[in-house]
Amino acid sequence: MSEKRMRRVNEAIREVLSEAVAEGLKDPRIGFVTITSVDTTADLRSARVYVSVLGDERARDDTLAGLENSRGYLQALIGRELGLKRTPLLSFVHDDSIDYGFHIDKLLQETERREE
Repeated sequence: MSEKRMRRVNEAIREVLSEAVAEGLKDPRIGFVTITSVDTTADLRSARVYVSVLGDERARDDTLAGLENSRGYLQALIGRELGLKRTPLLSFVHDDSIDYGFHIDKLLQETERREE
């Protein structure tokens, strides 16, 4: 599958999942979560869904468990909405790039203060 098409598929899956999460899944463990990106394999058999969760480590773990529990529903939703030949098996992973960005920003601010 072409790289351009894979990007479109990844973005389409991200949009469907983001809408489903925004509308509210029934699992009470799912807190404030943002779907940051999706990485689907070329054969569409699996997709890694990167999520950012507001809160501490426990909130993150609870949200990931809730998303895993809702995986069947979300996969069926993707199948209905996108009409793909195969619906990928979803796996949810915490995206720590935002946390890393905050950490870098904090270090830069500390460096600026020391230079003053």
